[in-house]
Amino acid sequence: MSDAIRHECGLAYIRLLQPLSFYQHKYGTSFYGLNKLCLLMEKQHNRGQDGAGIATVKLDTQPGYQFAHRMRISGNQAIAEIFRNINNDVAELEKMYPEILQHPVLMKGYMKFVGEVMLGHLRYGTQGKNNEAFCHPFVKPDLNPANHLTMAGNFNLVNTDELFTMLEETPTGVMKQSDMGAMIEVIYHYLCARDTEKTSLDHLINVLRTATTKFDGGYVFCGLLGNGDSFIMRDANGIRPCYFYKNEEVIIAASERAAIMTAFNVPQNEVFQLEPGHAIIVTADGNYNNIEILPPQKLAACSFERIYFSRGSDPNIYRERIQLGYNLAGETLKALNNDLKNTIVSYIPNTAETAFYGLIKGLEDFLNEKKLKRILANKDTMTEEELRELINRKVRIEKIAIKDVKMRTFITEDASRNEMVQHVYDITYGTVKKGDTLVVIDDSIVRGTTLRESIVKMLNRLEPKRIIILSSAPQIRYPDCYGIDMSKMGDFIAFQAAVELLKDTKKSRILRDVYEQCVLSDSFGQLDKQNYVKAIYEPFTAEQVSIKIAELLRHEEVGAEVDVIYQTLEGLHNACPNNQGDWYFTGNYPTPGGNKVANRAFMNYMEQKDGRGY
Repeated sequence: MSDAIRHECGLAYIRLLQPLSFYQHKYGTSFYGLNKLCLLMEKQHNRGQDGAGIATVKLDTQPGYQFAHRMRISGNQAIAEIFRNINNDVAELEKMYPEILQHPVLMKGYMKFVGEVMLGHLRYGTQGKNNEAFCHPFVKPDLNPANHLTMAGNFNLVNTDELFTMLEETPTGVMKQSDMGAMIEVIYHYLCARDTEKTSLDHLINVLRTATTKFDGGYVFCGLLGNGDSFIMRDANGIRPCYFYKNEEVIIAASERAAIMTAFNVPQNEVFQLEPGHAIIVTADGNYNNIEILPPQKLAACSFERIYFSRGSDPNIYRERIQLGYNLAGETLKALNNDLKNTIVSYIPNTAETAFYGLIKGLEDFLNEKKLKRILANKDTMTEEELRELINRKVRIEKIAIKDVKMRTFITEDASRNEMVQHVYDITYGTVKKGDTLVVIDDSIVRGTTLRESIVKMLNRLEPKRIIILSSAPQIRYPDCYGIDMSKMGDFIAFQAAVELLKDTKKSRILRDVYEQCVLSDSFGQLDKQNYVKAIYEPFTAEQVSIKIAELLRHEEVGAEVDVIYQTLEGLHNACPNNQGDWYFTGNYPTPGGNKVANRAFMNYMEQKDGRGY
């Protein structure tokens, strides 16, 4: 994605089902669980660059001994630093007791993070500040181990203020600024209202059913109790992803299937997706339960997981990204008038690479069909030289754009900063001939800033006749409130294009009408009833918006023609049939809070406020 945005966090959960001595004997280490936790987190490091944290609960600790531990570190090297600290503690302990690594019971007693229930989290901050205090896991301490709650999650809630009001809480600092603060307070509130007649399992089911009916958002969260009980739950619309694996040794959950497959060397068919509205509850005695907590709603699994966020090492995601690129081949050929001879095809690194392969396959299929028809029509008259030339004709592929990941700029003054931003990417010179069209695929276009200020200007230096930018995602028109940091309406280049079209067609009054509808609804506390912002796009076709976006992306210094081709909604749903969540493209939010966020974001735009929509 050429425009960097913050997005879904990563979760890793491990429950060891055997005594630590089992892992020492079979795998030669008491650190089996911690090693696997580290690997699960590293294999999902793409999901968190702002910080990380881990927590461990020890089973059957003696009274007076600490049963739960936590470590959180901010920054993009947080995973390495966390486990470096643990290794340093091990080295110090080994100096004092050289044989201790061979004794699991002693290791559990002396080492903080050697335990049976483990939780890891990678943070991409969409709320709060990027410092350690906002990193998960959060802890709600209690002297009663059954109420001592540690939680982490991949989610955004859009009704945190209402949750605090419901609890009559007046939190300050981190708790007030974080949706995890609201979530842990609500769950802790019901956790402490224990019915002594109920079993631990029944009580947890009741806690989750009562608490989650209050949450508006997309979520997967995990909780560890000090007594050894633990749970993982997914929202009723299945917005956020969660996968799990179980055998006689471990129960595992993570945000990405491929991470589990790699860390535990298991095939795809043994890693399952947690169903929407379901929770995995593991009691202190190791009893595993997969239970429906909330009735599943219409599935709205985030399509951006497939387009961009999750790593493409998942076999299904890889195939879907290939299809997203393949889908664009037809419109690309139409725009080129089928002229592949004078066209170079490339991609914007690094996440669009898989879609690029799909695009090339689609173009090659067209070219091969064209070759076949010509051969069949002229097989009796074609010379060997003509036939050889035809067979050797290929789609012209070059790696045009090169991302300099080390490029940084400390300059804040706008003109100078724009000059520096241009050089985040570099180009391969000598690849484009006079009269060539340059086709470049990106996985999505959010703000368009990097495309306009850097990539298009950079590509123009190669002097192509025309530049066509492809997006494997449809037009991003609306804010997200379920985990992605896309909350400011005015940032979206599709919205900017719609506003310009309203001006061009003398329909700017629609902006004022929508704003007045939002204000009126807000005054009645009904801002969540309808997405009024849709009316801004209704006068125009997707093609008209794309044409205007191309105009906005073409810097005045650019001599080449610029066109933009977006994935259609039909193409998206065809490629990603199990991830139909498309509210950022359509404005069809799966929960009422989404409408409220869209309307609030538009009100902020009209009132020239810089705040978020939630």
